[in-house]
Amino acid sequence: MTSTRPPFDSNRAWTQATAALRANREVVFALAGVFFLLPSLAMALLYPQPEPVPGADQAAMMAQAETYYRQTWFIALPLAALQAAGTLGLLTLLTDRARPTVGEAIRAGLGALLPYLASQIIVGMGLAMLFLIFAGIAAGAGLPWMAAVFAVAIGAPVVMRFALTAPVVVIERWRNPLAALRRAWQLSAGNTWRLLIFFALILLAFVIVMSVITGLSGIVLALLLPPAAVVIIKALISSAIGAALVVVLIACLAATHAQLAGERPDSIGSTFE
Repeated sequence: MTSTRPPFDSNRAWTQATAALRANREVVFALAGVFFLLPSLAMALLYPQPEPVPGADQAAMMAQAETYYRQTWFIALPLAALQAAGTLGLLTLLTDRARPTVGEAIRAGLGALLPYLASQIIVGMGLAMLFLIFAGIAAGAGLPWMAAVFAVAIGAPVVMRFALTAPVVVIERWRNPLAALRRAWQLSAGNTWRLLIFFALILLAFVIVMSVITGLSGIVLALLLPPAAVVIIKALISSAIGAALVVVLIACLAATHAQLAGERPDSIGSTFE
């Protein structure tokens, strides 16, 4: 059965998302600081990623990354769960017409955390299995670079089809992980590439902004401050930009869900207005 929903309107989603953030900026800043900025900053300062070895091949870089994640998983996993809870709590604040308090929104996010994490584990395992199969085929054919092509050409659209899982779990209150994934898949049907382009453009814009700011600030800071202070300030800047990106993506997810689920246009961002 063909869907009769109109195509996804990225301009409308962006307008609603930015309006929601402006209307709730004080609370959003507070939650972003606690759930996104501080965990990212702690990880950057306490467990910085190793610098790539000049001239290293792909196998060496993968081995370096594997070593790093094996040594830091015990802190990375709790921080990832904390950020997931923050994502769900912020979605609640931006969309719940009952006007929950910050504490109520955080509790709602925690209540939805386990089914959401289960859904992400399912998707991650499925993608990992597909990647391993494809990487094996590519290696057998003597074309290892095709594994990266797979990640972009197939992995990205699949991730996009399940991107609305968080709004489905916390806004629609679907607590069965498989059912939530199926619902997210249905909502994104027919709009995969529009959604992918929309979110890719947001990511690209933030990558450019981060590259420019960190590059320029690194030069200036290196001239004015000792190396230890430069490391701390650069980590703070990167963490702040990363937290801003996450907040924008969450607001865009909420607006996208409202549009594809057929909710009223004013259902996003009205919590504290």
